[in-house]
Amino acid sequence: MKYDPHKIEEKWQKKWDKEKTFKVTEDPQKKKYYLLEMFPYPSGKIHIGHVRNYTIGDVVARYKRMKGYNVLHPMGWDAFGLPAENAAIEHKIHPLKWTNDNIAHMKKQLKRMGFSYDWDREVSTCEPQYYRWEQLFFLWMYEKGLAYKKRSTVNYCGKCETVLANEQVEGGLCWRCSTEVTEKTLDQWFFKITAYIDELLEYCDKLPGWPEKVLTMQKNWIGKSYGCEVDFPLIGSNKAIKIFTTRQDTLFGATFMLIAAELPLVMELAKGKAIENDVRQFVEKVKKQDKLMRTSEYYEKEGIFLEAYCENPLTGKHMPIYATNFVLADYGTGCVMAVPTHDQRDFEFAKKFNLPLIVVIQPKGKTLDAEKMTEAYTEEGILVNSGKFDGMENLKALENIADYLESLDRGKRTIQYRLRDWGISRQRYWGAPIPMINCKKCGIVPVKETDLPIVLPRDVVLSAEGGSPLTALKKFVETTCPNCGNDAQRETDTMDTFVESSWYFDRYCSPDTDIKPGLDRKKLDYWMPVDQYIGGVEHAIMHLLYARFYTKMLRDFGVIGVDEPFTNLLTQGMVCKETMKCTEHGYLFPEQAAEGKCHLCQKEVIIGKTEKMSKSLKNVIDPDYLVQTYGADTARIFCLFTAPPEKDLEWSDQGVEGSFRFLNRLWRIFLEYWEDIKKIKTLSISHQLEGELKNLRRKTHQTIRKVTIDIEDRFHFNTAISAVMELVNAIYQLERPASTDKIALAVVREALETAIILLTPIVPHITEELWKMLGNKTEVSDVSWPEYDKAIASEEEITVVVQINGKLRSRMIVPVDEDAEKIKAVALADEKIKSLIKDAKVAKVIYVPNKLVNIVIAS
Repeated sequence: MKYDPHKIEEKWQKKWDKEKTFKVTEDPQKKKYYLLEMFPYPSGKIHIGHVRNYTIGDVVARYKRMKGYNVLHPMGWDAFGLPAENAAIEHKIHPLKWTNDNIAHMKKQLKRMGFSYDWDREVSTCEPQYYRWEQLFFLWMYEKGLAYKKRSTVNYCGKCETVLANEQVEGGLCWRCSTEVTEKTLDQWFFKITAYIDELLEYCDKLPGWPEKVLTMQKNWIGKSYGCEVDFPLIGSNKAIKIFTTRQDTLFGATFMLIAAELPLVMELAKGKAIENDVRQFVEKVKKQDKLMRTSEYYEKEGIFLEAYCENPLTGKHMPIYATNFVLADYGTGCVMAVPTHDQRDFEFAKKFNLPLIVVIQPKGKTLDAEKMTEAYTEEGILVNSGKFDGMENLKALENIADYLESLDRGKRTIQYRLRDWGISRQRYWGAPIPMINCKKCGIVPVKETDLPIVLPRDVVLSAEGGSPLTALKKFVETTCPNCGNDAQRETDTMDTFVESSWYFDRYCSPDTDIKPGLDRKKLDYWMPVDQYIGGVEHAIMHLLYARFYTKMLRDFGVIGVDEPFTNLLTQGMVCKETMKCTEHGYLFPEQAAEGKCHLCQKEVIIGKTEKMSKSLKNVIDPDYLVQTYGADTARIFCLFTAPPEKDLEWSDQGVEGSFRFLNRLWRIFLEYWEDIKKIKTLSISHQLEGELKNLRRKTHQTIRKVTIDIEDRFHFNTAISAVMELVNAIYQLERPASTDKIALAVVREALETAIILLTPIVPHITEELWKMLGNKTEVSDVSWPEYDKAIASEEEITVVVQINGKLRSRMIVPVDEDAEKIKAVALADEKIKSLIKDAKVAKVIYVPNKLVNIVIAS
């Protein structure tokens, strides 16, 4: 009987599907466990990154199920988004058809991987029965002032006719069509995430199950800073430039003012001057620069003098004002006092434009000369050139200077945040309609709850020119005002797709609820929060922050009873592979570069560095090919065995082959004993075992212990798999017992059964088949996770003495029959022995089995 993965896998997948094996309902008698991987965008095909992510989740879900938990493990589709519009235009089909066709194909792929999803809870965010509820939540938020409309400066692509997030602007160009992005002032809808800003920050310290790097990223994004607002009076005007600083201790050293180029104040100050046109050109140039790159320490510091001055409120000195590219309008006030001696970016700018430097912090015991400085001094020190604060430690003077500013009425203490309200307006078609109406008489009016959902019309024509077709669709736009009954126009902006992904995990808990508010509180109280969330670190800020905000908002409306959506978070590493390149044809797909030759021109293939798999680099592996060649179980075990989940996985053809070989080894050793052990049903192994049998039984229980700890505590599936491999090797190494030796065969059966059960969450198809072949009536996935016997798992230990040149110097406890080289290494690593040997040369180490180690030192 040859191992046939395709036949076995399809058999069990059909059975699970038909019997709804993983369908789950609320059961107050059982402890729940909600396992969730971030749902995919239906792009058309799953990639190997999906396979890894969902396999990690599936192992945990199956393991918890075998541990007796009531496991919720759902799947759905993040179905709205711009790529569907692109595809619709390119292929001349409706986004809905493109999306649903992709969902059907990807669902088939996921089922072929054997993932234990409860498909009855499947959601697709582009369906009205889903987004009608977020429209309801929008109305509630509007009523409470948590949703509002205001004019805002946004990134805008003229060709696509839509707003772009900062992340969608690449080198000043639209990520979709490579058109130059401009800034435009538009009326935009916002969610007031800042209403929850302190709670969002506070709860970062109440999420011990989250990676520290993700929490740090969220804290930095929220960006709470304690400092002072300070007014710098404009010379020749009754106005002042307001800045925020956390470093009021350096105010005496501020010698010029920097303003974000895109701030309207820049053109106000340049108006009517000879430099006005030059300033306008500079502003337009800066607007095209990448905002993230502008703040990089490596980016060129650019600026233009605005022929204007402000007054330092503490020194009275006039400070020249510059527009610059490395200050951002949406951070702080958009204006920054420059202290070149104590800020490196300011120092570089001052040197470039020959601006004055004044040292106000001297390191203890040293004297800095501003004229001789080659870089800014950014450490702590003693204040100088700071009036009555001279001689104070700079950090201790912060409060004193804040008091002084307030006494002069030139500044005040304040708290500032980096986080801004969430702009959710998108000028595109494929998104959830915003349920608002514009009436000339009444202004902005919410639709009536009874009119929900406001369904996205499907009879539209998408154009390559960009823009939303909704604006031209009269039957959608033209409506009546709910207040006065006059003609009115419906809002044509759609919601940011992050809105859909901010509550989908709630909908999984009650996917069929069709009464207000679309979520069954009783069911949510049972399932929420998600116990384990799994996804990429690229979602560390936006998605996870928005989901946390949305949860708190729904909590305050009484929809849900938890403060945070995700108790534990795992951010899995990327899947990487070496690139392959041809000098003539560029990057090659793996199948185009077999045997080191380009299949297009037969030139030598250049092997490049290992990078994240991407279509652009063509270093991708098709999961379908993997499954067709080796089977889903091989794909699963490879994704888990090669690296811990939080680390990057480096693709290896040899690793895939090795995974397939292991499954074949398991199959063969099972068949070798099958006829004998299937007759042994429940023989108690109570006899005193010796030798190989005792060792094998000990290994069996040690493996249970190891795998349980690795999965339960650390998610280290790679070492768990390695432990089972060692157990299988131990079975191979056992001298084949006679068919009549029931005791020996019972030990073997226990070992094989244990290997099968422990591997079930990882490779469920082959293990179900082997379990069934043993004559078991239940499926192995319904079997309880095994417990190890501490007495059986413990090694027999002995005391071995350690000598140096024949003299007793230490003792150590080691397992009986431990490898001689390991014992020698332990002896040499003993702290007492190391302190005695020091730098002496060890001539040789002698081991007398189970008695002593003698370390011979050269004379």
